[in-house]
Amino acid sequence: MTSEEELFASVDALLNEEPHLPPPVERARLREAAGITQARLATALKTTTQSVKNWENGRSEPKSPRLEAYQRLLKGWAAKYPAHDAPAAQPDPAPAAAPQPEVPKTVTGPAPEQAETTAPVQAPVAPAVPERPARPAARPVTSSRRPAAKKAPAPTADPRFPHGPLAVLDGDGSAYGVDGIVLDCPATTIPELVEWTLRESGLGAPKLNRYGKDSDPLIVLTAAAAVKLGLPERLEGHEQRRSLRLPDDHPVVKQVGRAKWQLTQRGFGPWARIYRKATAGQRTCVQLAILSWDALDERSWPGVAEMEPADIARVLGVYAQRVITPRGSTAVSGLELMTALRPPTRPERDEGTGNWVSGYNPGSLGTVPVDPAPPEATPEHPVVVQSGWSGGFLNEEAYQWVRSVETLSDEECMLPFAVGLDLNTAFLAAAARLVVGLSAPDHFVGPTFNPKIPGSWLVDLSHIEVDPRLPSPFTPTGERPAGPAWYQTHTLAYAQELGYDVHPIEAYLRRETGAYLDPWHDRLKTAYVDTLADLGVTKDLTDTEFLAAMEQHKQVDPALAAVLAAIKATVKGGVGKLRERPQGRHYKEGEPWPALARPTWRPDIRAAVISKARVNMHRKLGNMARMTGLFPLAVLSDCVVYPSPSASPLDFLPYAASGKPQPGAFRLGLTPGLAKLEGVQPMLWAVDLMEQGLNPARHIKGGDAVLDEGE
Repeated sequence: MTSEEELFASVDALLNEEPHLPPPVERARLREAAGITQARLATALKTTTQSVKNWENGRSEPKSPRLEAYQRLLKGWAAKYPAHDAPAAQPDPAPAAAPQPEVPKTVTGPAPEQAETTAPVQAPVAPAVPERPARPAARPVTSSRRPAAKKAPAPTADPRFPHGPLAVLDGDGSAYGVDGIVLDCPATTIPELVEWTLRESGLGAPKLNRYGKDSDPLIVLTAAAAVKLGLPERLEGHEQRRSLRLPDDHPVVKQVGRAKWQLTQRGFGPWARIYRKATAGQRTCVQLAILSWDALDERSWPGVAEMEPADIARVLGVYAQRVITPRGSTAVSGLELMTALRPPTRPERDEGTGNWVSGYNPGSLGTVPVDPAPPEATPEHPVVVQSGWSGGFLNEEAYQWVRSVETLSDEECMLPFAVGLDLNTAFLAAAARLVVGLSAPDHFVGPTFNPKIPGSWLVDLSHIEVDPRLPSPFTPTGERPAGPAWYQTHTLAYAQELGYDVHPIEAYLRRETGAYLDPWHDRLKTAYVDTLADLGVTKDLTDTEFLAAMEQHKQVDPALAAVLAAIKATVKGGVGKLRERPQGRHYKEGEPWPALARPTWRPDIRAAVISKARVNMHRKLGNMARMTGLFPLAVLSDCVVYPSPSASPLDFLPYAASGKPQPGAFRLGLTPGLAKLEGVQPMLWAVDLMEQGLNPARHIKGGDAVLDEGE
């Protein structure tokens, strides 16, 4: 027989349960029956209108103390406006889910050449991140206004990360995620935010390679959110932006330590990583980006920092889906993408014990950094300083060349226009099928040149004469070499292609080689082409239609235009990071700097990319001269300026009788390596700059715009 105590215990358990709310549809009906707007209700509950919309559409649930207040209000309305007194009201319709840009398929396996030779290995699987039990499936809503775009089927979501890779946190506790999802974040301190992100948010992204690691969740803090969490709105007082960080005695830094969390050596700066050491193969780490501390550089993310949180989440979310969850600057993300696609290790069976251990992943750079050859290093590098090296350095850089005005013909000077062509992501095009060294260099004296072996060669090319109307293919300045110099393999292979003998004096070569950058190239190329397609620039356009589409593509959707800019910056910055120089005024020559501890500090790979890009440019310049008789006025990295009879490149680019572009010369198009219009100016303007020794390619866009390498 049931006792009174048992009954009271059961009743007390019910009383102590979390308050239950009526279904979302009923919440909206009651509010409308009372004649209250969502905005007025939000004011009464001290929350946002967006949060009220989420409650009434089932995207999220309120938390205490709003939960109890909201329940009390709904009970009062239910007593006044019973459901049978009025037809059931429908909730305010959510804004139609705007078509999201097409997301490329994510390749999670190894590169094709690995997949065929590697026996399948079961890698450790990280435990799933638990979903919040009270949260129903979220439906997308967006604040962006943009024209309809083609929508591809969404990729299958990873059940461990139901809410995507990142969220932008506002000051009222609303965390805006991808696809318009808005989560309620109750955190009031950084440690609470980290715990919420890892335990409740459902944020994160799956690994890009089966031997890689999942991407840590990213939380972007608005200025209001930063202040709410105890951070200063601005972080100032340092001579370099990269050195910005909270002092070690700041209350937030102490909070993090007391909660048993750690910061990386960079400390708490614009991009802060907060982590605990991995246990049982599970990473425990959250990435923070503070907008008001200039985490999103305007040059790489134009206009993004000033956008509304939902739009920031959309921009970063598309980038995360197509490239990688941001880990810092676009340069850092570009370098991280290389490692994510070519992880340094993979599980393998130990023959002695039979246990699974971490082994080298073929095709990667491994886990141990290798010293460069002295000519591949920088003058301050320990290898150079400690050895007393004085034999010169590799100088494989992008073009900065201006043609001498004395070589201009009267016919050229009489043409009315100077037209600039820009090669799309030229460094990315150069990375395609690029064989690079994977091991440390070996030294050789008097070797026979082999164009298939990546490395650095000491060769004298000073005897080679070139047409003064074209830059030399062997130097960044375009000037004829003055004597023996160090060259990367691609530069010398091109000399052979032009018919010259190559006789190396010595060389530093690598025995282990591979197309390390292939997955990096493929993913970024797909991201670049797909984003342009979402902006109306597609592969099926004629050259005339392509020029028209490129002229206005940035106005089609500023958010996606920002994604495109970030992709281009990722290419340029990722290549640049391969030879990151020491930072800070206190650095002393010969001391190692932090970047040298990375296996991806590889100046030889950077040189290979730039050498191939410059060779590709010169090859097109020579073919243009043979096909059309036209010679360039100037070249800056991947931008070339030609004299033209009109303001359109269609009037000087070579086309066959069939109307198709001639192969080998500059061609218009959207894929990496093809050209687009950079700018048009009067020919007299270009000649005037050339007479001053200035480069027209730097300013062809108009005004004082400067063209960055690799854009």
